Amino acid sequence: MHLPFIYICPVQIPQPLINSLQDLEGFNEAAFRQIHESGMQVTSIRINPRKTGYSPFTVPYSQIPWSSFGYYLSQRPSFTFDPLFHAGCYYVQEASSMFLEQALKQTVDLSKPLKVLDLCAAPGGKSTHLQSLLSKDSLLVSNEVIRQRVNVLKDNIVKWGCSNVVVTHNDPKDFAGLKGYFDVIVVDAPCSGSGLFRRDAEAINEWSENNVMLCSQRQQRILADVLPALKEDGVLIYSTCSYSPQEDEEVLDWLTDELQTSNFKLQTDSAWNITEVITPRQNYGYRFWPHLVKGEGFFLAAFRNNEGATYKAKNRAVTKAATKQLTATIKKWANIEEYELINVNNKVYGWPRLLFNDFDLLLQNLRIIYSGVLLGEVAHQKFIPDHALAMSQLVNKELPGTDVDIDKAIAYLQKNNIELPGTATGWTLITCYHHILGWANVLPNRINNYYPRELRILKDRP
Repeated sequence: MHLPFIYICPVQIPQPLINSLQDLEGFNEAAFRQIHESGMQVTSIRINPRKTGYSPFTVPYSQIPWSSFGYYLSQRPSFTFDPLFHAGCYYVQEASSMFLEQALKQTVDLSKPLKVLDLCAAPGGKSTHLQSLLSKDSLLVSNEVIRQRVNVLKDNIVKWGCSNVVVTHNDPKDFAGLKGYFDVIVVDAPCSGSGLFRRDAEAINEWSENNVMLCSQRQQRILADVLPALKEDGVLIYSTCSYSPQEDEEVLDWLTDELQTSNFKLQTDSAWNITEVITPRQNYGYRFWPHLVKGEGFFLAAFRNNEGATYKAKNRAVTKAATKQLTATIKKWANIEEYELINVNNKVYGWPRLLFNDFDLLLQNLRIIYSGVLLGEVAHQKFIPDHALAMSQLVNKELPGTDVDIDKAIAYLQKNNIELPGTATGWTLITCYHHILGWANVLPNRINNYYPRELRILKDRP
């Protein structure tokens, strides 16, 4: 039987960090050092409930107990060469961070429409997890402040295939104008990264006691800037991948002392070995020690906002729907009965009709990178379908499709020329294991591969 670990170089923990952890609940220096020095690393994925399917590359070993969708793997495969990874059938995510699911399930009613902000979202693990948990008439705003990370976030959102999401590039203080708008705000705060030492040895070189203090101050500033956007009785979920109490327990007490919030006590199963901590102000937090759980270092706590506002719309809608003629064209490609089509510089987006006013409001107040589903582009009076449509749940499943084997799928994902003997001319969906990878246009003398160049596999297959 395989264990869900791979082996990497041993990690040497800075002694000042060890000293700072001595009095923390659940800390065992010998066990903590041993798990880092052993070189063991956990591999886990979270499946996409809208795109479930078998993959020979990712046979689950066992379910992660605090997540409905998370699984440990018996060994780490080459995800790059698994077509279903590129189809958005699963996300490679660290197991501990999937505890977000418990925080959400225990603090809000997920059957109701919610407006949720994932403030520090790149590369997209928590946002795609949120999309799997929220109702289809809920709204997710997935934000990333660092411009270089926004495109990766957008690509992962597109791959996951949902339409009730807006990707933004804004500073936390920019959301203050949406006073009382959100039901839930998730802040997976930038931190000193000690919980990632086992997975990312470079993080050790960046760690210092001074950096811990700087991160703690930045975390408080981020929380203070964004909290006005949370409605009264709304839920704030705060997390870090740091062990340091200055970034964890001390921030929890600061939240209840300074920002009129109250803390939630979450329920955990003792078999999970998650360490419940109680701060000097009697706030509850949940720490993941890698010598106690199958996962990396992580910390999470949840709060209720006791002094928020109720959002009052100040803007009139400015976005106009696309023409009836364009809508008739799109209906051949996508199931858009519940959507409004927006034409922006000949690019056609599908916005959920129930969320149209919200999308329009966000467009007027934030820097929008992506919204709804990009269906395609009108060029030379012809409609060219976008990769996002292929990844989405809107794509017309009656369109022609060609299911290919793994070798041909990898060649397609490398954006190489492929042959599809017997395939009729015209647009076709390329699938593998009956999951969509993207578009190809079959011409009489060649096949145009429409897989996005920026997403193509650059490595040679082993």
